[in-house]
Amino acid sequence: MKALLDTNIIIHREAGKIVNQDVGILFRWLDRAKYAKCIHPISIEEIKRNPNVATVQTFMAKLGSYEQLEITTPLQDPVKQVSIEMDVNRNDLNDTILVNEVFAGRVDILITEDKKIHTKAKKLGIHDKVFTIDGFLEKIFSEHPDLVNYKVLNVQKKKFGNISLSDEFFNSLKEDYPGFDRWFLRKTDDLAYVTSNKGNGLILSFLYLKVEGNDENYHNISPIFQPKKRLKVGTFKVINNGFRLGERFIKIIFDNALVNKVDEIYVTIFDHRDEQKRLIELMEQWGFHFWGMKGTERVYVRNFAHTFDINNLRQHYPFVSKRRGVFIVPIYPDYHTELLPDSILNTESPQDFIEDFPHRNAINKVYVSWALEPHPKTGDLIIFYRTGGIYKSVVTTIGITLDVVENFTDVDDFVRQCRRGSVFPEPELIKMWQYKSIQPFILRFLYVYSFPHRINMKSLIDLGVLKSVEDAPRGFKPISVAHFDAILNNTQSDNSFIVD
Repeated sequence: MKALLDTNIIIHREAGKIVNQDVGILFRWLDRAKYAKCIHPISIEEIKRNPNVATVQTFMAKLGSYEQLEITTPLQDPVKQVSIEMDVNRNDLNDTILVNEVFAGRVDILITEDKKIHTKAKKLGIHDKVFTIDGFLEKIFSEHPDLVNYKVLNVQKKKFGNISLSDEFFNSLKEDYPGFDRWFLRKTDDLAYVTSNKGNGLILSFLYLKVEGNDENYHNISPIFQPKKRLKVGTFKVINNGFRLGERFIKIIFDNALVNKVDEIYVTIFDHRDEQKRLIELMEQWGFHFWGMKGTERVYVRNFAHTFDINNLRQHYPFVSKRRGVFIVPIYPDYHTELLPDSILNTESPQDFIEDFPHRNAINKVYVSWALEPHPKTGDLIIFYRTGGIYKSVVTTIGITLDVVENFTDVDDFVRQCRRGSVFPEPELIKMWQYKSIQPFILRFLYVYSFPHRINMKSLIDLGVLKSVEDAPRGFKPISVAHFDAILNNTQSDNSFIVD
């Protein structure tokens, strides 16, 4: 298999100092999965023009570690059309030349962080062959679960004083924020959320949150904030490693906002590093928008008013409406806590789930089913029912339906659409495709809430939600709003995420 690497990824790799830890992780996995690392003549010329002489010299000394594509493939007609539509300068055309090598089948995949390249790939119908670093790692982990011994410890809350400031993870923060060391030491007794590599203990992600009251001074933010109760995302950094840690931390941010009943969330962030641009893009997906500036930092704000919009579920997450349909859906114990780790049962050992996998961290999740209709629709609520009999079956979790996908072109299309949020690795997904004469479908949903108290099948029967043991859900079982309210009340739920 041949992986063509974008110029910027190679520059980051061969720089004299570590400027992007994500790239180091990428190269290790390219080697482990036995991909040839390919470089295009266009990239070689671009690197030679780099003003950093040391970077150029280092690269030229290591050129032999790449497989060079010595001849450029002529632009294919559909690629020429995309170039006419989108290219405005030489750099754009160079990017198109890279995309063309994938389109022509000369290389298997292209890895790039460039948004415009990904847009071109979508127009050409080859978006499943052009990956971000994170997307490529997710693909590898799905295809080769046997290779994944890169263990990531689950999110932990630690005091600053118990976190090593000398970890290379903090280097970029020290460079961007003069006085970061002193600020960090002043926070010795404060708590932060972190994940780390189980093998070497190195930090992979870090999040610090602060609740601010109506009297907070915002004189250095323009336009100035009006008085509100806010949650400040004080420090937020995630290394790209295929484990969807950024999405996991977005969930933590929203959970804290709900608990503290804030009106707004905001973050100040630079945008000159790839890791910062990715975080901005991630936060924009979940409703943050550009507000203004704090000095040379950009300010992004998320309104946390209790509103629901069927057309923008992520932008209004985690708020839901019970005016939509509500369904109970069964999930087997073997898959329950893998897909919904925050809904772990008291009878399960947390030690079995201390290591992360992409599907555990995702807010966007995938449920695979062969169930007959009715099927939920966008915006409908789903209550997960962990099977196990009259006393051991319990309802644990609320999700909200994004969509149901029932038609796939082939098994590769099915696997690709399941890959990012399903508990199943690729070999298992292929077996599921072949399992029955009818194709499976997938329900994509957002994980919203875990019930603080679990009620079993016996209680559901007593409440009238189920008529009897034989009425246990086997597909998507619709229930009334009254029965949904009964479940909320008896699970001792905090209903602040429900808008009506």
